[in-house]
Amino acid sequence: MKTECKPKQFEFHALGRREVVGCFDGGRITSDAGGLLLREVDSRIGLMQRLTDCFVNYRNPGSVEHRVQTLLAQRIYGVALGYEDLNDHDVLRSDSLLATLVGKIDVTGQKRIRDRDKGHPLASSSTLNRLELNEPDNAATSRYKRIAADPRALDELLVDLFIESYKKPPRERRLRSA
Repeated sequence: MKTECKPKQFEFHALGRREVVGCFDGGRITSDAGGLLLREVDSRIGLMQRLTDCFVNYRNPGSVEHRVQTLLAQRIYGVALGYEDLNDHDVLRSDSLLATLVGKIDVTGQKRIRDRDKGHPLASSSTLNRLELNEPDNAATSRYKRIAADPRALDELLVDLFIESYKKPPRERRLRSA
């Protein structure tokens, strides 16, 4: 007799009051559902929040539609799912699964401020480009590139993540300069 172990659905961390479940009934289908597992890992280790803490945001809060954490998560999940080119985000900005991964409550983008952005819950490739190509020394005064990475904080985070990956910290660590 053949054993079948097929759950009807998998439950993931909720997004606000919205349930996030994986079903196998042929409804809305995506090939990127593995991203939900990445989101579960992030909910445990807090990587996106910790990365966000390594950035300084000089943008006017009244003009901001996408938080730094959302922009970072969109880019990181995009790369993890195989969409390494920024221009991929011109299509992905309408993807409700990616919107769920980054924590957007309005996963369809219908509540966006500007009419031209409605239906697109996520940032465009040009917005992500400004994030990636920022110049930390000029971010406070730049007109468009107003988010700056703190390289030292990023370095420290990588070391912390490495150490935390062990059950007990290594006795010594050696750092080589290039």
